Amino acid sequence: MAAPPAPAVTAPSSAAVAVPAPRRAAEARALPRVIQGGMGVAVSSWRLASEVSRAGQLGVVSGTALDLVLARRLQDGDLDGSCRRALAAFPVPAVAERAVKRFHRPEGRPPGTPYVPLPRLALRQTRAMQELTVLGNFVEVWLAKEGHGGPVGINFLEKVQMATPAAAYGAMLAGVDVVLMGAGVPREIPQLLDLLAEHRPVRLPVHVTGAEADAYGVELDPVALLGDDVPPLRRPDLLAIVSADVLAAYLARDDRIRPEGFVVEGHTAGGHNAPPRGRPVLDDLGQPVFGPRDQANIAKIAALGLPFWLAGSFGTPEGLRAAEAAGAAGVQVGTLFALSSDSGLAPELRETLLADLRAGTLEVRTDPRASPTGFPFKVAQVPGTLSDPAVMAARPRLCDLGYLRTPFVRDGGTVGYHCPAEPLTTHLRKGGTPEEAEGRACLCNALAADVGLGQTRADGYVEPPLLTLGTDLDGPARLAAEHPAGWTAAEALAWLLPEDAARLPTP
Repeated sequence: MAAPPAPAVTAPSSAAVAVPAPRRAAEARALPRVIQGGMGVAVSSWRLASEVSRAGQLGVVSGTALDLVLARRLQDGDLDGSCRRALAAFPVPAVAERAVKRFHRPEGRPPGTPYVPLPRLALRQTRAMQELTVLGNFVEVWLAKEGHGGPVGINFLEKVQMATPAAAYGAMLAGVDVVLMGAGVPREIPQLLDLLAEHRPVRLPVHVTGAEADAYGVELDPVALLGDDVPPLRRPDLLAIVSADVLAAYLARDDRIRPEGFVVEGHTAGGHNAPPRGRPVLDDLGQPVFGPRDQANIAKIAALGLPFWLAGSFGTPEGLRAAEAAGAAGVQVGTLFALSSDSGLAPELRETLLADLRAGTLEVRTDPRASPTGFPFKVAQVPGTLSDPAVMAARPRLCDLGYLRTPFVRDGGTVGYHCPAEPLTTHLRKGGTPEEAEGRACLCNALAADVGLGQTRADGYVEPPLLTLGTDLDGPARLAAEHPAGWTAAEALAWLLPEDAARLPTP
């Protein structure tokens, strides 16, 4: 493979901006043996990440749609005061006060009241949009770090490019230690973090269908947005989430795009998976068939000399030992923590999943069509959710959140946005096809519903959830046998790390 070209992240007026200082070296601290996966929209909530970090491992918050999460938590009353406590620590009080004034309802929303709509992500972003994105990420990371010295990470999706600059800056203002990024190739992120650590303006290239590479991008000027009275920032480490050793080798070759390490994720992991290589083949259930070509060569990744963690079917004590024997620093684990009482899943949904798990009837399928991204997506088969064909068919197609929208060049040269999950007539008008739209679910609304933040529409319609877990349920089933009433994140860690159990906090 040819050497990668220079990264395209720049300051909007690069000639007037000094070259950033060299990337900081990773701190001399012990690497975590367990990384708690960054799942869904606020499934990996600040409460979950805090518990894992307090136990000495890497707790991770999901960085997806945190502007929405903050706005809706405030509208629901912020009854425990957590959001406002974090906002009170924001370094620019006037920005935090605007958000509280706009969204906070002390008594919560009256029953049946819709949430206030937010502007959808776009290439050109208003000040209010960027402020709310910065605040949402700041709040989640600040709360996860509150009261302890353990490391905290945040997980971003490369597919949600247009949110990344403001989201990363907000997380860095709260002192995030690690950024994890998957669902794409995070080649521009090292330089983005370099520049943001110095409060410098950035321009992150965004893929626009029908346009030349780097023709469009999202800009963020931290000083113009928040002023210059902000604290110094520490650059977080970057862990790239990859599924192939070839991609890891590509990113490791050049210091300009090199992460500090990798999470190597197999196709049994929950959420989005990389598509199988080669011609797509489906099994009798309509699931994509993965083969030997889809398995990363761990020895080649180990030879790169960067720390790495294995994910997907490694969430057991035996899996952890096997990963370490292969040269990994440890494992990333999602499903065990998603089903813990500390996760952000709505309690009734968690109880349904646990009941099916205990009964041996819980099934997770790989749906090649559900996600608007085109990536296969793991879907737990739960009645009353969008995994139920009747529920899916009854849902009116709409796209009012738009985190997974893709920009494209219209015939007249202007930029539009489309999503295969939007109304079919709208999708067709924008040049899409019925085949592209078939079977697509609205992940944005569904994942918000997973954590009790689903929209209630003016006509009374309530958005249904769509649940995702990994397909390997051996670890959760064994843990359920030991903890029939459910388990905490600390209990999951004590089970994964029996040799460290005496040093873990008492659940």
